[in-house]
Amino acid sequence: MTSILQTEKLTLSYGDTIIIKELNLTIPKGEITIFIGGNGCGKSTLLRSIARLLKPEEGMVLLDGKNIAKLPTKEVAKKLSILPQAPDSPEGLSVLQLVKQGRYPYQNWVKQWTKEDEWHVMNALASTSLIEFKDKAIDELSGGQRQRAWIAMTLAQNTDIILLDEPTTYLDMAHQIDILDLLYDLNEKEKRTIVMVLHDINLACRYAHNLVAIRNQQIIAQGKPNDIVNAKLVQHVFDMQCVVTVDPIVGTPLCIPYGKSRSKVNFKAN
Repeated sequence: MTSILQTEKLTLSYGDTIIIKELNLTIPKGEITIFIGGNGCGKSTLLRSIARLLKPEEGMVLLDGKNIAKLPTKEVAKKLSILPQAPDSPEGLSVLQLVKQGRYPYQNWVKQWTKEDEWHVMNALASTSLIEFKDKAIDELSGGQRQRAWIAMTLAQNTDIILLDEPTTYLDMAHQIDILDLLYDLNEKEKRTIVMVLHDINLACRYAHNLVAIRNQQIIAQGKPNDIVNAKLVQHVFDMQCVVTVDPIVGTPLCIPYGKSRSKVNFKAN
């Protein structure tokens, strides 16, 4: 398996609390990798460390075999982009102005705005179906459109790797599918390596080539959703009893949780 992102004995903490301990992880190139796990398990912390936003206590993150902490900032920004959870934009900023920020790593006092920069910006707007909204203020857009604008900015950065922390947060079901379909298409058409955190295990199973389940500072399981997701894994990772069946539309695992309801039908978990 070819990889462009790895961690070696990575240990992360907040204060005296260890969040991730001696983690060895390989991210497959050109695939969609999704981190799942309970609240506070370290998914977002791990993503931030991979993006060099959080300094490890021990170990390292490798980008193309090199310690990412020792690489120049602009070199990293040309290879890897990150969309944090629920980012805020300055009031009145237009979609076009936001997307142009993605070209910052390519600007310096010698090289100013070029036709290549313009092409990447317009291509990002086209890929996210935002050309007709390019002159609108970000704060005038719907939640789904706003999230598309942020994704367009990361696309304009033109990196092989895109990291996203809960890209579907605060979106209704239709917009969640819309955003995840967009990311899926980017991976299919452009072979971008996409790494994201999702809370919804069913959506994670639908869209991931590579699923990484995290609990107690470590990876519990990693692999294709159909190979690793079952009721025992869900119980272990989320402390939740469920039935795991087959998604009738795409054939991936579908988790149906137990809980109080109007029905008393008994199921046997697989």
